[in-house]
Amino acid sequence: MTDDPEQIAVIPGDGIGREVTAAAREVLEAVGPDFAFAEAEAGDAVKERTGEALPDETRQLAASADATLFGAAGETAADVIIPLRRAVESFANVRPVRAYPGVDAPNPDTDLVFVRENTEGVYAGHESEIAPGVTTLTRVVTESASEEIARYGFEYAAERGLGVTIAHKANVMRTTDGLFLETARRVGEGYDVPTDDALMDALAMHLVQRPEDYDVVVCPNLAGDMLSDLAAGLVGGLGLLPSANVGEERALFEPVHGTAPDIAGEGVANPSAAILSAAMLLEYLGYDDAGQRVRAAVESVLASGPHTPDLGGDATTSDVTEAVLAEL
Repeated sequence: MTDDPEQIAVIPGDGIGREVTAAAREVLEAVGPDFAFAEAEAGDAVKERTGEALPDETRQLAASADATLFGAAGETAADVIIPLRRAVESFANVRPVRAYPGVDAPNPDTDLVFVRENTEGVYAGHESEIAPGVTTLTRVVTESASEEIARYGFEYAAERGLGVTIAHKANVMRTTDGLFLETARRVGEGYDVPTDDALMDALAMHLVQRPEDYDVVVCPNLAGDMLSDLAAGLVGGLGLLPSANVGEERALFEPVHGTAPDIAGEGVANPSAAILSAAMLLEYLGYDDAGQRVRAAVESVLASGPHTPDLGGDATTSDVTEAVLAEL
């Protein structure tokens, strides 16, 4: 008698999310074990039809699946991805950023990982209008969440022999980022890992000038979002960035790019980030060899082509997916 197959929730979403998620699923089906896939809806289209951007059955599927593969959402993104991250109880958003041979990257020495706090900061959702024309946003930083993300970042670095940079703005946000920095430093004392910290605005400049100086960057929520998108510009764009939203028992994987409405439906979206997210999914579930094979196949295709228009080529999403499958 065999164990039941692991369940993978697939939520394509809107725009090119539908196209690249289909490509990633095809790769998972080709290389992975006998996964049980279950597909659900979220985003603009389902809201227009039902009034809900994230139907309860979709949320429940993500909360119960072993892992979730998500595409992208459009205008309803805040109503979709943040609740989905909460559904899998993710506390860490992991975004690797690296330059690949064959891609015209502004800085080919870029190879770093952002470990971003995923539950609080300005994304906690505490906004209000206190008077006509006057609004407020409450930034939430707790010692427990800061400790959890710092521990994850230092563990990640220690396992790979890397250093850690703590991003913050404690010189201005003395109480909130002061707590984040103090907590992360204390956690770091328990690891034999090279550690420094940097003001997030200065770090933005230094990333452009010397990305090779950085390995793992542990960030508050908004800083991680902004800095990782900035770093994407150093390697050829958001079409190359995968990500993982990691919780204690399950995780959600998504390309960092959005719905790209200007090319949605044309079949020319770059599936690399979604397929690399699938590689992270495989490794998260313990299929390290399969994940590494997928990553190697994507790297080989990026090195030799075919390339989609965002990378200067004229290939379709299907062309790139078939090339990856051929490499596998």
